[in-house]
Amino acid sequence: MRLAQSVGRTPLIEIESLSRATGCRIFAKAEFMNPGGSVKDRAALSMIETAEASGELQPGGVIVEGTAGNTGIGLTMLGLTRGYRVIICMPDNQAAEKYALLEAMGAEVRRFQPVPFANEAHFYHQARRIAEQTPGAWWANQFENLANMRAHESTTGPEILADLQRDGLASAAALTFVSAVGTGGTIAGVSRALKRARPDARVVVADPHGSGMLSYVREQKIETVGSSITEGIGIMRVTANFAQAQVDAAIRVDDQLMLDVLFHLARVDGLFVGSSAALNVAAAYTLAQQARGRGEVFVTMLCDHGSRYASKLLSDEWLASKNLLRRPNFIAEQMS
Repeated sequence: MRLAQSVGRTPLIEIESLSRATGCRIFAKAEFMNPGGSVKDRAALSMIETAEASGELQPGGVIVEGTAGNTGIGLTMLGLTRGYRVIICMPDNQAAEKYALLEAMGAEVRRFQPVPFANEAHFYHQARRIAEQTPGAWWANQFENLANMRAHESTTGPEILADLQRDGLASAAALTFVSAVGTGGTIAGVSRALKRARPDARVVVADPHGSGMLSYVREQKIETVGSSITEGIGIMRVTANFAQAQVDAAIRVDDQLMLDVLFHLARVDGLFVGSSAALNVAAAYTLAQQARGRGEVFVTMLCDHGSRYASKLLSDEWLASKNLLRRPNFIAEQMS
């Protein structure tokens, strides 16, 4: 098997403690089991293969992308094995583990000060300019590149349906898919696949503070308050990928609840996941609590592993600087 063939087909895992606590069934797609360690491997593979087929990416070329890290890791892993040079542009406030991994894999990592998207110094615009100025370069442009969404429409969504079919839940009376929005590719592709098979399926955006997708879904305007420690999710614009999403509702999740769920999953369910994954599960858990005892089915994404953020998530000093607490037993104590 070639490396690219190992992308996808990740297991759908039941979060048993939260299922028991709510009387619903809560499942999560274990995307940290992709070869590059995250859900972004799917988009990276799809974007590369599409660019190769169109001729935009030529043999010996250069892949350039602006990313919070995971898409860059996927592009680097798959790109270098195909003989491409890879340049990754990132904000300089991400977890140290991401930079170290990218550099260890051979990517050229360029760090930029975090600024609003409208500022031309934003890492997204920096990546575009670098691609324009580099001979033989192809800019992946994950936010606007619909090959991102198509990866999830053709693989992630059908895999979820097949997994539910295996567990006898494909025709469950109520099915809800919950996902945060980074580029919008995951929620767009999965929502289209699910609603094609189950028009009654509900799709809910899980939105952190600092992101405008909750107000967009509810009121068709982009506004927000506060900020979040989550990395790689939360946006203040409608991307080409998110514009394809078939969304029914949105829910806000604050960072303390996200952390409480993150440490609960580690202590009780044996899953140490990243902050975006914990936010997804926290949103699914909140919705399942509202449907308590009704046996509804909730599906979400475990985007990546928590080891990628250990220097932050496992530092009480760093958490305290963000006015957050590590409360590993908080959710379990609520259940008792």
